[in-house]
Amino acid sequence: MRIYLLVAAISAVVTFGLALVVYKLSHRFRLYPKIRERDVHTRPTPRLGGVAMFIGMVVAFAVASQVDGFRLVFVNPGPVFAILGAALIIVVIGVIDDLIDLDWTIKLAGQIIAAWLLVWQGVAIVSLPIAGTLAVGSGVMSLIISLFAVVLVMNAINFIDGLDGLVAGVCLIANGVFFLYTFLLIQEGSATDYFNLAALISAILIGACAGFLPLNWHPAKLFMGDAGAMLVGLLMATSAIAVTGVIDPATLGRRELLPAFIPILLPFAILVLPLLDFGLAVFRRLRAGKSPFSADRKHLHHRLLDMGHSHFHAVLIFYAWTAVVSVGCLLFFLVPTGYAVVFLLVGLVVCTVLTLAPLSRRKVVEATAQSTEVESPEASMAASLDPLDAASESVPPPAETKGA
Repeated sequence: MRIYLLVAAISAVVTFGLALVVYKLSHRFRLYPKIRERDVHTRPTPRLGGVAMFIGMVVAFAVASQVDGFRLVFVNPGPVFAILGAALIIVVIGVIDDLIDLDWTIKLAGQIIAAWLLVWQGVAIVSLPIAGTLAVGSGVMSLIISLFAVVLVMNAINFIDGLDGLVAGVCLIANGVFFLYTFLLIQEGSATDYFNLAALISAILIGACAGFLPLNWHPAKLFMGDAGAMLVGLLMATSAIAVTGVIDPATLGRRELLPAFIPILLPFAILVLPLLDFGLAVFRRLRAGKSPFSADRKHLHHRLLDMGHSHFHAVLIFYAWTAVVSVGCLLFFLVPTGYAVVFLLVGLVVCTVLTLAPLSRRKVVEATAQSTEVESPEASMAASLDPLDAASESVPPPAETKGA
């Protein structure tokens, strides 16, 4: 565990230091776009934070490669180089898009190429624990499912990147839970070897998000941009795919069958809000006859602001939903099922109440206003007539006409 913390700390420190450099250089050379209609912020803000996160990730991988404990991870360097290459592709495309706004088809093509590079080097879904059997057998099916999963997660994370600190904080919570799961899973399988690729990716991503968050907290000085959001999505998808090969579901008994589904359930659980936002956005835009990747101001975080939540409260609500769902899903692996169900139900009820609180306050205010009008109709009538009386008093009387 200490080695993982060391790697995460290196990723955090490098990311934070480079984020400061990127922030200063972006302002010196005015490397920031104009305010768009859908943006929440009111002043031009640099969007190149993803560059700092990428370099922090590369440095952390380099350090980990020199640690003896990770020798099994790097004994086959192909997957690691594929991850770094895919990340580089995504960051380059994201930076260009952050500066000049690329067409969505170019971005999608880049995402597919990056995902294909991962699959080509063996970072792919080859087995799924469904009813204790291996469900993915053919190479074509593995390729399709893996490409779809990586591209889906990248776009889902990118779609919720609309509030200060939202993506970095959500991914900190989600990847913290996912790292704990992978570490416990490896520990259960081996009493001496606690190292694998999925846990390493999660630790590095935790560090990158933690190092970037101080500059991204509201009011943000620096955004991660499409480069950072798609990079986070890529690494989250990659770690989830990598962990599917850690266990063999065919060897599990009935008691262990539910934990065997965690590699499938947990990635979707920690991404429930991004995936929901992505699905609603695609449906909304297709129904309007637009591209599914066209921008608008109707994402979930926009709706929270329109409901009456402050910027800070909207972000905290996203954090709460992510924590409840991801921790609740992990509890099925750690405690009896009944306790996990109770935690989930209570947490979901609390999150729902907090999310809808502004609507309740709005109804109370409206009801109070209506009751005030009913109690004093004379006052409201006098108030409505006062302007007319004042207007009639200000009109001069008609002049006398001279007649015969």
